[in-house]
Amino acid sequence: MSKRDYYEVLGVEKTASKDDLKKAYRKLAMQYHPDRNPDDHDAEERFKEAAEAYEILSSDEKRANYDRFGHEGVRGGQQGFSDINDIFSHFSDIFGGASIFDDFFGGGQRRSRRRTGGTPGSDLRVTLALTLEEIAEGVSKKLKIKKQIKCDECGGSGAEAGTSKNTCPVCHGTGEVKTVSRSVFGQFVNITACSNCNGEGTVIDKPCRKCMGDGSVQDEVSIKIDVPAGVGDGNYMTMHNDGNAGKRGGPAGDLIVVFKEIQHEYLVREGDDILYDLYVSFPEAALGGEVEVPTLNGKAKLRLDSGTPSGKLLKMREKGIKHLNHSGRGDQIVRVNIAVPKKLNSKEKELLKELLNSPNVKSSSGSEEKSFFKRFGL
Repeated sequence: MSKRDYYEVLGVEKTASKDDLKKAYRKLAMQYHPDRNPDDHDAEERFKEAAEAYEILSSDEKRANYDRFGHEGVRGGQQGFSDINDIFSHFSDIFGGASIFDDFFGGGQRRSRRRTGGTPGSDLRVTLALTLEEIAEGVSKKLKIKKQIKCDECGGSGAEAGTSKNTCPVCHGTGEVKTVSRSVFGQFVNITACSNCNGEGTVIDKPCRKCMGDGSVQDEVSIKIDVPAGVGDGNYMTMHNDGNAGKRGGPAGDLIVVFKEIQHEYLVREGDDILYDLYVSFPEAALGGEVEVPTLNGKAKLRLDSGTPSGKLLKMREKGIKHLNHSGRGDQIVRVNIAVPKKLNSKEKELLKELLNSPNVKSSSGSEEKSFFKRFGL
């Protein structure tokens, strides 16, 4: 029998938008869903036909080929859906992260049509403290973590060595039990996790003596974490499958590593730049010369020009933190501060009084204040 036109199958015009296609497919999926039409072969075929049409028309490339050449244009890349489970798997994430079939019949929770056995392991979350020096260049760290690992006695299956898991006789491996009820409003399907196998689809006759059938045991492991340069306080990275091992062959969870920045004794981070407050005496600022400042790579020399005013910002190029995910790095900004002594002995006071009356010092005093008022016409 020849295939029907895909637009005709979905009941839309050839100019239909992607939203129109999605709405039409939702409607047909609800109408012909197998849970609403048990043992109805015609409804199942309509369900597959709608899925095939949507699979072609929702792809820009496949739709263009279909519009130009018809079914021949997509023959090589489309073999149809031979099994209902293929459709559930294929379209499980196209509607905002949850299957439309779960929305219709399962309350919005994602559910596999056939369980592969086992319970997924839980995620772990750890905090990793890093110094500015480590953040600036990137670093490899080793953490010891207590977590569930796969049982080496049974290989994670939960079954005693030499035995195996069996398909649950109650749910026949689906992990679900379906009950159908009818009322004057129509037919309703209720799907619940199988209580005999806890929704796993398999049962164990002889549990492993080491893990007591769980397939996982508690242990301490060492995990290497490669921290990229430039991470910030509160940033995190996900290490897939490094969380707790699953039970009875289920997939492992993830390890979430959250980075915490340790406050530096002298330096302050501002984005990828580093800020440092340099305090110098009045003679040092007036005379200029070399001073020593701390950086992320140890101490460095910095040149002060004679007559450097308080508050002046000096830039030390590429002395900051490497940029995250791209080349280059920030700078170190040094702010000059004139340190004013709070206590002076009699000799120091006399010297300062003498200096105060010197022509160059006296003429420069108040110049900044005058320029400030001058800007406002005062």
